[in-house]
Amino acid sequence: MAALHRLLLLLLPLVGLLVLHPLPIVASYDARYLLAAKADLSDPAGALSVWEAESSHSLCAWPHVLCAGQSTTVAGLYLGKLSLAGGFPASFCSLRSLQHLDLSQNELVGPLPACLAALPALLNLTLAGNGFSGEVPPVYGGGFRSLVVLNLVQNSISGEFPWFLANISTLQELLLAYNAFTPSPLPEKLGDLADLRELFLANCSLSGEIPSSIGNLGNLVNLDLSMNALSGEIPRSIGNLSSLVQMELYKNQLSGRIPEGLGGLRKLQFLDISMNRLTGEIPEDIFAAPSLESVHIYQNNLTGRLPASLGAAPRLADLRMFGNQIEGPFPPEFGKHCPLGFLDMSDNRMSGPIPATLCASGKLTQLMLLDNQFEGAIPAELGQCRTLTRVRLQNNRLSGSVPPEFWGLPLVQMLELRSNALSGTVDPAIGGAKNLFDLLIQDNRFTGVLPAELGNLSLLRKLLASDNNLSGPVPPSVVELSELSQLDLSNNSLSGEIPREIGQLKQLTVLNLSHNHLAGMIPPEIGEIHRMNSLDLSENELSGEVPVQLQNLVLSAFNLSYNKLNGHLPLFFSATYQQSFLGNPGLCHGICAGNDDPGAIPAARVHLIVSLLAASAVVLLMGLAWFTYKYRSYKKRAAEISADESSWDLTSFHKVEFSEMDIVNSLDENNVIGKGAAGKVYKVVVGPSGEAMAVKKLWSSDVESKKKRNDTFEAEVATLGNVRHKNIVKLFCCVTNSSCRLLVYEYMPNGSLGDLLHSAKAGILDWPTRYKIAVHAAEGLSYLHHDCVPSVVHRDVKSNNILLNAEFGAKVADFGVAKTIENGPATMSVIAGSCGYIAPEYAYTLHVTEKSDVYSFGVVILELVTGKRPMAPEIGEKHLVVWVCDNVDQHGAQSVLDHRLVGQFHDEMCKVLNIGLLCVNTVPSKRPPMRAVVKMLQEVRGENKPKVKKEVAPAL
Repeated sequence: MAALHRLLLLLLPLVGLLVLHPLPIVASYDARYLLAAKADLSDPAGALSVWEAESSHSLCAWPHVLCAGQSTTVAGLYLGKLSLAGGFPASFCSLRSLQHLDLSQNELVGPLPACLAALPALLNLTLAGNGFSGEVPPVYGGGFRSLVVLNLVQNSISGEFPWFLANISTLQELLLAYNAFTPSPLPEKLGDLADLRELFLANCSLSGEIPSSIGNLGNLVNLDLSMNALSGEIPRSIGNLSSLVQMELYKNQLSGRIPEGLGGLRKLQFLDISMNRLTGEIPEDIFAAPSLESVHIYQNNLTGRLPASLGAAPRLADLRMFGNQIEGPFPPEFGKHCPLGFLDMSDNRMSGPIPATLCASGKLTQLMLLDNQFEGAIPAELGQCRTLTRVRLQNNRLSGSVPPEFWGLPLVQMLELRSNALSGTVDPAIGGAKNLFDLLIQDNRFTGVLPAELGNLSLLRKLLASDNNLSGPVPPSVVELSELSQLDLSNNSLSGEIPREIGQLKQLTVLNLSHNHLAGMIPPEIGEIHRMNSLDLSENELSGEVPVQLQNLVLSAFNLSYNKLNGHLPLFFSATYQQSFLGNPGLCHGICAGNDDPGAIPAARVHLIVSLLAASAVVLLMGLAWFTYKYRSYKKRAAEISADESSWDLTSFHKVEFSEMDIVNSLDENNVIGKGAAGKVYKVVVGPSGEAMAVKKLWSSDVESKKKRNDTFEAEVATLGNVRHKNIVKLFCCVTNSSCRLLVYEYMPNGSLGDLLHSAKAGILDWPTRYKIAVHAAEGLSYLHHDCVPSVVHRDVKSNNILLNAEFGAKVADFGVAKTIENGPATMSVIAGSCGYIAPEYAYTLHVTEKSDVYSFGVVILELVTGKRPMAPEIGEKHLVVWVCDNVDQHGAQSVLDHRLVGQFHDEMCKVLNIGLLCVNTVPSKRPPMRAVVKMLQEVRGENKPKVKKEVAPAL
């Protein structure tokens, strides 16, 4: 007993020390777990370099680590945007006190960690913006005792929608958007998440109807189910979401009427139900919601009139309802009681006057009322709206004079008044519109002289005033518009001479002064405008000779007909533009006898004889060459097509008015318009209407080539035979026999984007045209990826496979290596694609997904923004993606923009550049889906204004 007493006396000091200074046992364990995680991760930026076993800093002083209160246990790991790579570190699951784990915007891959569900204290799990794949572990539905935030946005998660997550009753934020779930209905159980404040399920392949139980989510602040395939009606119970601030249901297949009751949502600020199939009239109470700021209901099938409650909406700033069938006028004094900033009611059937109160708040920036039936005068009050930047009122019934101040709005960039009945003059106040890019006033009744103040518009790129009653001369000051690319003053009563200084307009691509009373000579200086693509001076009183300098122009449209031109016409013009000089009796081809020179006729005869002899020799040589070529072609064709192979079969995919032999007999080598790896392309004119077609004849030679040719043929037919989209090139039919395969497409007169962008004609492609091409091509690819079942991956997206129609609308073409994708990545045996466009993971792994196309399209965007080829001598040994990234990092975005365009388009080009850089991210999961690319591109010009996400702090 005494010995025990002595032992206790010895231990008492030690026990006291332990009480006063407890050993950091848990802390040492947590540090060990963090060090193990560091060892498992790739950390190229050195973000975790301070995490060291021998560190002089305590665990709680390590960067990105938060300890719990005064203890040394890890409560939070904030590791977002650190460029970490690898799989999920399993050791994180041993941090038993962990409450917050943020690994967002890294490069993590592999399956989602199931072990996290066992962490007893975890409140916030954020894994967004990585490459996690596979299904959501079912254990998530049975674990997580206290999870408040689950954020898995923008990964590569697949499988059915994880309805079992509705079992996590503590959830306040469920964020699963932009994942590749298989089409799945929304579970009715979602209504059980009573504490839910944010539901973000955009682009999750959701189908079926929105369950009525969603109305049980009384605490919901943000509801985003956009870009899915939801159908049926919007449930009336949605009017029970009393806490709702933002509702995003756009781009689904919702139908029926908009439910009543939305006006009772007193906190609702942002409503977007656009791009659906909604019908019927707009509910009277929808604008009664007192906090409503933004309403997007465009591109539906709504009818009836605007409700009277619209006129009293106190906070409305953004209203977009274009693309419906809405009738009648605006409510009286609309705009007087709200801070209206953006109004787009285009493409409806509205009538009545434009309200004078639209800009009563002094905040209106964009006014788009095109393609309606508005009538009366433009209100004088709008001339005081100094905030306007974009005005589009075309295709209405507006009349009267335009208010002088309206011409001179100081911030306006686009003023489009065409196709109305407006009259009066273009007021000299136009000189005050210093930011004006586009002045489009054609097809009205404007009179008088164009004011000299037009020369003050230094940023003007389009001046289109055709089909009016303008008189006087072409304003001399127009030659000061150095950025002008299109000048159309046709069908007026202009007189005088064309200013010789017009040759200073080096950006000019279209010049149309036809159907006027212009006199004098054609200025030779026009031939110095090398970007000119279209020149029309017909139906005037121009005299003198045709300037030989016009031979320098490469024109797709050229017309000098019905003037008073005379003199000798060079052979170049007469051979190339035979229909461009009609109605000029003084023009002569070869002999130009002068009345004042008696020796002119003999001299002309000698000149004619010499010319005829020379021409005859050339014709003879060309005839011999043609005969030899045709004979060889005939022999070659005869060798290829034997008697038993001479029958052709035509398989049509659209209605055609020609036969297979019409196509076969039109394959003349003189009509070859292109050659590629798959074959040769001809332009042929067939059918009773003389319609132009493009015919691709696939190459044929050895057995291996024949196999590849058949593979290409099958891929094109399988893809394009079933595709119907305005931005996918149309395959009319295929014509085949046992030895030859022909594919007949619609003809695209402006060829490929690549050929045009990187040729001497690049000047034709101004920035608005390039932007339009980017949007169109993105819409075509989005259709292939998201609307085709199964999805189609193009595998060879490049600028040469984007074709342009007469209006420079873009269509995706050449599906010879396209692949359908049904369940996850497809593994290829060989790489398809073109150098400079191939996604890095495709080159390394031969795994192809839709994200491979996104990368290639990103390269196309960089081409459009920089004007450079993917592989070009001026960027050295780097390919375009590396060159752009390096220069942006070192010198900023300005250093890579096409210097020929940048000017006033700097901001737009920078935004599109950023979208391109998102698309070429080296990590596939970080590339946006094509649907998102389309939306981002549309937002660049405000056609689809980005939604303002309300920041909601998690209630922890």
